Amino acid sequence: SAIVGALVALSIIALVLSLVRVEDVTLPPTVKYGMVFDAGSSHTSLFVYQWDSDKENDTGVVSQTLSCDVQGQGISSYANNPPEAGNSLRECLDKALQVIPAEKQRDVPAYLGATAGMRLLREQNSSATEQVLAEVAKTMQEYPVAFKGARILTGEEEGAYGWITINYLLDSFTKYSPKAHTWLRPEAANIFGALDLGGASTQITFMPESSVLRQNEASELTLYGYSYKIYAHSYLCYGQDEMLKRLAKELIVVRGCLGLQWQRHAWSLKLVCLCGRGNEIKQSENYTITLEGSGTASACLAALRRLFNSSACGQGQDCALDGGYQPPLRGQFIAFSAFYYNFKFLNLTEGQPLAVVREAIEGLCTRSWEDLSSSYPTENPKRLPKYCANANYILTLLLDAYKFNETSWNNICFQMKAGGADVGWTLGYMLNLTNMVPAEAPARVKGLRSSLWAAAITFIILNLVLGLAALLL
Repeated sequence: SAIVGALVALSIIALVLSLVRVEDVTLPPTVKYGMVFDAGSSHTSLFVYQWDSDKENDTGVVSQTLSCDVQGQGISSYANNPPEAGNSLRECLDKALQVIPAEKQRDVPAYLGATAGMRLLREQNSSATEQVLAEVAKTMQEYPVAFKGARILTGEEEGAYGWITINYLLDSFTKYSPKAHTWLRPEAANIFGALDLGGASTQITFMPESSVLRQNEASELTLYGYSYKIYAHSYLCYGQDEMLKRLAKELIVVRGCLGLQWQRHAWSLKLVCLCGRGNEIKQSENYTITLEGSGTASACLAALRRLFNSSACGQGQDCALDGGYQPPLRGQFIAFSAFYYNFKFLNLTEGQPLAVVREAIEGLCTRSWEDLSSSYPTENPKRLPKYCANANYILTLLLDAYKFNETSWNNICFQMKAGGADVGWTLGYMLNLTNMVPAEAPARVKGLRSSLWAAAITFIILNLVLGLAALLL
């Protein structure tokens, strides 16, 4: 009778549960991952990002999980040995798989974007370029990730994605509102410009007044439901490495730009140069030069200015490098990559006036080699003597070419990180990719409220205990 009573009780519970209204239950969002290789002219880096599948405003809230610097030079340096371009990526790929859960790896989109180094190589040897990209793709396809391709970005894409990264990290597009429990667009959004200096190219990107932006020079982006018209321009052959090669070749003996550091240390340097005067691309030339310093920053500046075609603009105000169009500057700018690393070496604090910057560069160029090497014992000896020339080049580029002045100089902030992530084009690239995928609705299942389940289970257990007790008695 006790068993029959228990069965009757269970039947009653089942009937009651069938009459209870079933609700939609939202499961917690799952974490997704993506990886992007930044294959630059001088080195390659891997960045791993993660975001919730429950996206806000069609753009994922993406954060950086891992950054890994690939050993060796950029993939363009493997033109004569393409398989090594792919092999160079393995160490960072292995590290990425250590931070991504095994059950998610097969769904991780993996990309490689090559920039100015490969753009230069393509101009000089398209066959070698394709072989390098093929070997990179072959290596990445060996790993348990969803490889989506290796491609060469245009300079304008590189600039635009860097601009997206900066403004995303600085909450210019959207900001979380604790009161509304959602993401909102700032009422007075402060949109930053982006200044990028690499080894082979430099990019400037900002949002000018729409009335002065030429239609054929505008790039339109839609982020978080809003449209932005930006100016993005890239200058090949104006990266710091290519600049030093052109400077060395034209002057043969470079006095001033190496400072006193090399006054008694003549330096023979073998160069492979693809860039001629202006932005002319030509066949590779191998030559050896001897460099020695004199410690005169003014002489260095004069030599650097000869690399620019200053007469191309005439009296035009909407003109930058080699006669290229540039609308008037607007707003604040974040200067990253080589801009940041060179000014970090000068140990300048934020907001220093231009006069103080010039004084610091002059002081750097006049320091002796013994003084400089003892002050920076951990610095690479091959990189140390280049800081004088690089710093003077940055001044020339920003003031003479990009048209910053004593006043607008204060609108430039030199930094490499924001919001816990590296500043560069890769995060913007990843944000753009998540924006192209429709927002995924949170997974839903039919179920009961937890309180109802708890009451029902308690009732069942109680009836079973009473039934068993009655049976034993």
